[in-house]
Formats: sequence, structure tokens, C-alpha cells
Amino acid sequence: MRPEEMVADLVSALDLERIEENLFRGRNTGEGFRRLFGGQVIAQALVAASRTVADDRPPHSLHAYFMREGDHSVPVVYQVERDRDGKSFSTRRVIAIQHGRPIFNLAASFQVEEKGLEHQFDMPDVPGPEALISDMEWRRQSADQIPEAALARFLQERPIEFRRVDPSLPGSGARPPQQNIWFKAIAPVPDDAALHRCMLAYASDMTLLSTSERPHNIAWWDEAMQIASLDHALWFHAPFRVDDWLLYVQDSPRSSGARGFNRGLIYDRSGVLVASVTQEGLIRKRDL
Repeated sequence: MRPEEMVADLVSALDLERIEENLFRGRNTGEGFRRLFGGQVIAQALVAASRTVADDRPPHSLHAYFMREGDHSVPVVYQVERDRDGKSFSTRRVIAIQHGRPIFNLAASFQVEEKGLEHQFDMPDVPGPEALISDMEWRRQSADQIPEAALARFLQERPIEFRRVDPSLPGSGARPPQQNIWFKAIAPVPDDAALHRCMLAYASDMTLLSTSERPHNIAWWDEAMQIASLDHALWFHAPFRVDDWLLYVQDSPRSSGARGFNRGLIYDRSGVLVASVTQEGLIRKRDL
């Protein structure tokens, strides 16, 4: 599939079908094998919530929990609760449903745009994306080191391109719980700020959990490991375009209790901090 077709397919998947008041249905993207990709569910739930809020109130934060593994073979239904519309803020809750059971829930807050006090952490000094190898090229070069059962997923083409400052292969040695990764859509995205936010939500679930795996020399294809996202939180700080390079600065301050805690700061090319992310994930060693 050509880059333009892959991005168009993702844009189409984020254009949910309205099946009743506060009820939407979304088809699944090509990302994921058997189980749903969490970023898709986050992004579609944010679309569903946004469809019930006035256009002059963009989302500023969302908090979500993954409750059950999603089924890639059937669509997801999103039920929205309109909790409150105040003078400045609106709040929504969304439940994602498959086979009659909730698999995910999300709470989102929306705010009218206004001026206020500003400060931010500076963007780290790292090589630009033009100096780095593309993720797909790196994956193809590393393919002979990947188990056959995981190879198709490892080489899967995606509508988001990544370029890693440290393109180290999972399981190739313990590393600090930090990584810096540039990313962007692989083709132009329509000029719709809401769509760019939802596509960033989609991409924000990629690579983050692996930060907590790095010190433990874990590979996601290791059958002795059970790895899954447990929750996800995202804050939007400033406008951006997801089809221009964004730097995802990630760290993992702590892992314990079979869970890894991860943080991410997302900067645009000019150094503006446009979004922040946190996620906790299951990194459990299983007895085989």
C-alpha cells in the first residue's frame, strides 16, 4: 500500500459512523495482529467524545484504561456520556464495547481556547530526523535476528514513520530507561486540527511502553513475557501538525509489581512542547 493510501486508511478509520445519539462505531485499522492496537482505540474514543462537544472547545487532556484485550476481527462501538458543559470546560466519558462487554474506557476534558501563563522544559539536543535511519530500513536490516513467529508484525508497514536516536534491537542488551524518537505521518494529513490531535493520540501509544523494558533486556516477542498497556494519559499543550516531524522524549522512572511506568514529552521541530504522555504497562514474567 502506498504511503498516501495508508494515511488515508487511518483518516477513514477515525471518521466514526454515528449509529445513534452519543453512540458511534469504528472500523479497525491494519495495525495489530489478532488483538486491537491500543492507539487505535484511544484515537477513536477521542473522536467519539469530540463529536459531542462544540468545535470551539478542543480537548486538553484524556485519561484511559484498557480493561480487556480487543478483538481485531469486529468493529468497536463507542458510547459517550455527556457529563458536563460549563462556561469554559466540557467533560465526557467514553466506553468502548465489543461482544457486549466494555474493553476500554476514557475520560476527556475540553476547554475553550484562552491565553495564560506559559513555561516549558527545553527540548533535548538530539540529532534531527534527517540524520537518522528510517525505522523500516532499520527493521529490514535487523530482520534476520527476529523469530519467525514475530517477523510479520516486526516488518509491518505503518502510517506513522519513526526514526530512533538509538535504534537498538529489543533483547540485544540492557540499556537506560530512556529513548528519543522522531515520528510523523508518512503522507500529508488534511488541515483539520481535531484530526491531527486524534492521530497524535494514535501514535502516542507506539514505542512508549518499550522504554520500561530497556533496562531489563526484554524483547516483546519473548514468550516468557506478558506485555500490554494498562492505562494511558495524554495532555495537549499547543497546536501541531502530525505530518511534520515531532520528537517523542521518553523515560521510565520506575518499574515494580510487574508494571512499568513511562513518561513522554512531544516537541515540534521548533522546540515547542506540544503534548505530554504517561502510560503504565504490564511487563510480567510468566512461568512456562
